Amino acid sequence: MHKLFNTALIASLLFLAGCLDHRELTSPSQLRVEDYATGLAGPLGMAMDPKGQLWVTEVATGRVSVVTPDGKSYPAITGFTVALSPENMPDGLNHLAYRDGWLYILHGVDDKLYKVNVSSFKPGDQPMMASSLASEPIGQFVVDYKFAEDTGESNLYNLTFAPNGDMFIADAAANAVIKRTPSGTLSVLAPIPGIPNPTAVGPPNVQAVPTGVAFDGQKLLVTTLLGFPFPAGKARIYQVDMAGNVSLFQEGYTSLVDILLGADKRPIVLSVAQFGQMGPTPNTGTITQFASGQNTTLLSGLNLPTDLEAGAANTFYMTSLGSGKIQKITY
Repeated sequence: MHKLFNTALIASLLFLAGCLDHRELTSPSQLRVEDYATGLAGPLGMAMDPKGQLWVTEVATGRVSVVTPDGKSYPAITGFTVALSPENMPDGLNHLAYRDGWLYILHGVDDKLYKVNVSSFKPGDQPMMASSLASEPIGQFVVDYKFAEDTGESNLYNLTFAPNGDMFIADAAANAVIKRTPSGTLSVLAPIPGIPNPTAVGPPNVQAVPTGVAFDGQKLLVTTLLGFPFPAGKARIYQVDMAGNVSLFQEGYTSLVDILLGADKRPIVLSVAQFGQMGPTPNTGTITQFASGQNTTLLSGLNLPTDLEAGAANTFYMTSLGSGKIQKITY
């Protein structure tokens, strides 16, 4: 996906407005959804820390906030770049991850990975400035890399860690997974292939944009959101081994944006919306679980969700970009 399209996608979403360890989801009728934190400015990505606090990127204000277990939100880092699309809608911050007291924050406009130690930060402290954070220009490495199908762009969108500290980044403009070792060495683990266009509209091939990435102990599972003309039911989950070999894991999805792993490493995936002529349609997002060879819809009618994060036992959290809130799901 070209960065221009990704910016337009996020703008449209705003305008229209991990893993689960060994926890297991039950049937949709047994799930309860409630508002957890509200009034957020375009919440996109989340990360849980050992204190039960959620760190969340708010793309519309260029801010990372921390949400305490009682659902109260406090600004933690401010001053990130907020770019404006031709429609005057914001873009910039993407997903983030928490590891050993540090936040790792991806910015799709700056094309950088920001890093900051937040182990001593307390909600209510004076917010840090983004300009004071250490950063790495990973997007420049991606742009300079000569892909066989080269978009010439980078959009550092989502990330996950392996136990040894290797970081894997889904680049939603280069359509590739980038590997970063603990020492900071970068490489392209694998480009993510597109699919033949199943419609009579648009280009002969549709880009399969990597969005969510999860490590199951041996390989990565990578979700995709298909580019124009956004064919429904054709998005895929790919598996990528540590040698960079890409193979199909599961297909039949629509506009996937995140993945986490449930009991027995079963993937649980998040669909942001159905796409129509006016772009993403509000209240058409879903959470789907793959088990026993089939997909089961756990929740539907979601308002432009973008991230899932595990919490305490029988609990996880979901951002709603369309509603400006984090919701708590229990089972």
